Amino acid sequence: MLKISLIFLGICVSIHSALANEEAVISLFEGTSEAAAPSKPAEEDKDSLFSFLNFKMPEKIFSDSEEKKPATIEDTIKLADKGNLQAQLILGYSYLYGENGLTPNYDKAFEYYGKAALQNDPTGLNNLGSLYYGGIGVSRNPIKAAILFEKAAELGNPEAAVNIGFMYASGNGAKQDIKKAIDYFEKASEFDNPAAKFMTGYAYYRGVARPIDYIKAAPLIKFAADAGFDEAQFVLADIYINGRGFPQNYNNAVKYLRLSSSQGNTEAMMTLADILAIGQRYNKDLDFAHVLYNLASVRGVAEASTRRQAVESKMKINEILQAQINAENFQEKINPLTNYIRQTFGNNIRAFMQ
Repeated sequence: MLKISLIFLGICVSIHSALANEEAVISLFEGTSEAAAPSKPAEEDKDSLFSFLNFKMPEKIFSDSEEKKPATIEDTIKLADKGNLQAQLILGYSYLYGENGLTPNYDKAFEYYGKAALQNDPTGLNNLGSLYYGGIGVSRNPIKAAILFEKAAELGNPEAAVNIGFMYASGNGAKQDIKKAIDYFEKASEFDNPAAKFMTGYAYYRGVARPIDYIKAAPLIKFAADAGFDEAQFVLADIYINGRGFPQNYNNAVKYLRLSSSQGNTEAMMTLADILAIGQRYNKDLDFAHVLYNLASVRGVAEASTRRQAVESKMKINEILQAQINAENFQEKINPLTNYIRQTFGNNIRAFMQ
C-alpha cells in the first residue's frame, strides 16, 4: 500500500507554531494507508455534521512537592512543559473549554493536545484529530484528522475508532469504505461504546459488510437502546415485532417505541401509532395514536396527517380535542446519548449503512 506523507498530501510541514519539532510532527502523519485519501476536497466537507468534540476532563494530577495536594494550574503548566502527559491533556481540555480558571484559548488547546499526540498518546491523538476536523486552533483539515483518528484507534482508543469509522462510512475526510468502517465500529464495540455497538449490530441486522446474523445483532442493538439511543430503540422494536434475534414480544416492542417516540423519533411515532390505531398486535388506543400522528405531521412526515384524519373519523369530538391538547403539551425528552450522536454524527446514522 502506498504510504501517505505530508508531501504526498500537499500539506505544508509547518502545521502549527506550537509544534516546534518538525520531524516529530511529520511522524504523526506517516505510515498511514492509501485509504485515508479523501473522496472529496476538504472545502466541500466544511458543512459536515461531524464534530467529534466529546472530550472528557482528565483526572487530576498532583504537584511534585506534595503528593496529596492537587497541582495548581501554574504547577500543571510547568509539568506539561517538562513533558508530563497528564498535565498536557489537562491543559488541552482546560484551554478548550475554559476550565480550571483558564480563559478559552484554542491555540493553547491545540498546542497541548499536540504535545500529547507527539508522545503517541491515544487520547491526545484523538483530540488533536478532532481539532483538525473542526478547524479549532488550526486550519481545518479532515485528511489530517482521519490520519490522527486512525492512529489513535490502532492504539486502542474507542472514541477514535468510532470517529474514523464514521469517516470511512460517509466518505468525509477518508475514502468511503463500509467494510473498514464496520471493522472499526466492531473494534470500538469491544469497549462498550454504544454508537459502535449499534452500528456493528445494525451491520449484522441488515447484512452490511457482514453476513446477516440476527443472534449477533440483537444484543448489540439492545445495549445501545438501553443506553438511551433513540435509533437503537426503534430498531430494537422492529426486532421484537418480527422475532429476529429475540423472541417476538409486542409488549417489549411498544415499550421501546414509546421510549424512542418520547425523544422525537418520527419513525417510532409512526410505527407505534399504526400499532395502536389498528389494535391487532397491541391494545387499540386511538387517542394516543392521534397524538403521535399529530406530532409526526408537525415534524414533516407527509402521510401522518392523512392517517390522523383516518383515526379522527373513529373518535368523538371531545376525544379529538383532548388528543390535540395532549399533542400541544408534548415535550421531547432527549437522552444525552441521543443528543450527542445527533450533534456529532447526524440524525440518522443508519443512512451511512445503506
